[in-house]
Amino acid sequence: MPLFDSLKIRDVSFRNRIVVSPMCQYSSTGGFANDWHFVHLGTRAVGGAALVFTEATAVTADGRISPDDLGIWKDEHIDFLVRVVRFIEQQGAVAGMQLAHAGRKASTAAPWLGGHPISEADGGWRPIFAPSAIPFSEKHQTPQALDEAGIRGIVRSFGDAAVRALRAGFRVLEIHSAHGYLLHSFLSPLSNRRTDNYGGFFENRTRVVREVASEIRTHWPERYPLFLRISATDYVDGGWDLEQSVELAREVKPLGIDVIDCSSGGLVPTAVVPFGPGYQTAFAERVRKEAGILTGAVGMITAAEQADHILRSGQADMVVMARELLRHPYWPLEAARKLGADIEWPKQYLRAKT
Repeated sequence: MPLFDSLKIRDVSFRNRIVVSPMCQYSSTGGFANDWHFVHLGTRAVGGAALVFTEATAVTADGRISPDDLGIWKDEHIDFLVRVVRFIEQQGAVAGMQLAHAGRKASTAAPWLGGHPISEADGGWRPIFAPSAIPFSEKHQTPQALDEAGIRGIVRSFGDAAVRALRAGFRVLEIHSAHGYLLHSFLSPLSNRRTDNYGGFFENRTRVVREVASEIRTHWPERYPLFLRISATDYVDGGWDLEQSVELAREVKPLGIDVIDCSSGGLVPTAVVPFGPGYQTAFAERVRKEAGILTGAVGMITAAEQADHILRSGQADMVVMARELLRHPYWPLEAARKLGADIEWPKQYLRAKT
């Protein structure tokens, strides 16, 4: 299973195994895509990736990480996205959208402005929502615990967002249930202290993720893939861990989830994360083998030989790349050269192929 082998999931064919990870750009106004998103996403499609994901795209206005996040909570967001999707697909890539709700990590400034929580006067909002009234850190506002009606409303928002994404032309969706955002915060006992149907035992803590997957599948065509991004571990005793991740993967597969995108961390600011090349790949390998589901490996994958080895050794089915594709948007073309793979270049760039 080399890096440049094609892959078919449901009725969607991918030209290779390279995925552009969702990467927040903090460049929207009112949730609308603009020329920055067109160029940022379109360039990675020209660069040879198989699947190009938007950044975490908010399903509600108060589900944004920052006021500058992309959104899909109203029909007016669709029109410009149609243009973005059309260009991505014209380059031979597949356009994907990650659907997200930031939960208790919402209402913060862009990273280059400090990434700190911001007030309503500075463009933020109150309240923010979570499974329990536990702030992300002492600097963050205390969230409002969602009641069951509020949970049902957010589940519907994910379904409504899927309808809009379909109208925009996307052919892959990913549910964001990682990095301490809303759905992940329901999964972890560290942030979920509820005693109702959405807290306590594993089945209750995972309920909202299963409901979101089912809700999206009622609107998302059977012919199109649905991914789930998880944090495979919180890196904290008593938190969400890899064993629970494997079990969750087993449970969501019959609900129509096709790929588990295996990231980690983000739930608590005190976690010690063992960063290093391919440091999350073992999570993808174990979920793949024990849950019998396709996985994506993500995290400090930078070299062509490294990415190819991950696939050839059966650790994952796709490599999901972020920072390296920010630095080198044409990385897939160069990787093919290094690995001796003959792939199609954009005709406009053929003079640079040799």
